[in-house]
Amino acid sequence: MTAVSDSPTAAPTASGRRRVLVAIGTRPEAIKLAPVVRALQDRDRLAVRVLATAQHRQMLDQVLRFFAIEPDLDLDLMQAGQTLSDLTARLLTAVDGVLADEQPDLVVGQGDTTTVLATALACFYRGVPFAHVEAGLRTGDLGAPFPEEMNRAVTGRLAHLHFPPTEGAAQNLRDEGVADAAIEVTGNPVIDALLWAAEHGDLSDEFAPPSGERLVLLTAHRRESFGAPLLEICAAVRELVRQRPVRVVYPVHPNPTVQATVHRELGDEPKVQLIEPLDYPRFVAAMRAAHLVWTDSGGVQEEAPALGKPVLVLRDTTERPEGVTAGTARLVGPSRERILAETLRLLDDDAAYRAVASAVNPYGDGHAAPRIAAAVERFLCGASAAAGETAWRGGAASR
Repeated sequence: MTAVSDSPTAAPTASGRRRVLVAIGTRPEAIKLAPVVRALQDRDRLAVRVLATAQHRQMLDQVLRFFAIEPDLDLDLMQAGQTLSDLTARLLTAVDGVLADEQPDLVVGQGDTTTVLATALACFYRGVPFAHVEAGLRTGDLGAPFPEEMNRAVTGRLAHLHFPPTEGAAQNLRDEGVADAAIEVTGNPVIDALLWAAEHGDLSDEFAPPSGERLVLLTAHRRESFGAPLLEICAAVRELVRQRPVRVVYPVHPNPTVQATVHRELGDEPKVQLIEPLDYPRFVAAMRAAHLVWTDSGGVQEEAPALGKPVLVLRDTTERPEGVTAGTARLVGPSRERILAETLRLLDDDAAYRAVASAVNPYGDGHAAPRIAAAVERFLCGASAAAGETAWRGGAASR
């Protein structure tokens, strides 16, 4: 594991602590950054502030409440029917204003959302170091997933510190010219959050299927799934529940396009439960109750295997190939035939199911957040100015 170097530029607060701003916009960001916020707050030399952009409003608030995180700043930017360009412009302007007011020594963001893209760009314009959690994920296709692949690739060009979850993600960064001194493989804090929720959350058994039935948990909401791909997924659901004693639970994303398609195609199926998006502890309970999981999500590819649940990835590409290599996930695409064939294999072949369910999850051990916090503290509070300057030049400016 490489170590992130120290920064020569940060100035302390009046209390002598360095100022760290954590930017959170969506539900997945909140889940993955909640353990990081807590770990940063445990560091005496850091003064931590939380910025909520509210790119997603209700779904973000649910997670923050569960983890007892109260944002210090809330931009409340979500608007009905917002376009990507409009959201990006409003985020860039609003975050820039926050940076001007807060004067942070470092900003932390996570993943591949519009919030992380705009925050990293605003930091670049103001010369504020940016730390990227879940760095280095790549499919190599800017259109898949859209716009996430572009968001994370651009963010990777702007970041000072990179916290990839796996060695494969770290190698992607090296291949793009990021210096080893700017990279630290930490695991993904989504595993920290999941294990904490499984231990501390009030996880009900509301999703336990009736005797003799098995539960399939489905999430599908990405933009590239709109249209024909989502119709294929719905067709696979209809065939599955008619062929096997299976119940499907589908928390339907509030996006109007997803809502309209899913309710039209699956609304009359008695063994399909179309429900509102779940708060985090209920979603963990649903994963725990499921026999297997279908998803086009990124984070679920990491979470479900931590609970021993096989994952069928409803996409043609994934930025998380480690799960496929490890055997915790299968890449089936939005293809009715492939989804159904792999599902029936896992339902009917106990040995095949056990092989997937028992595979080792490659995404972390539940201690990613303390590693990230320690690296941030080293960067801001360490003694080696020269090493920090080298990390900046090699990690961003020279690429």
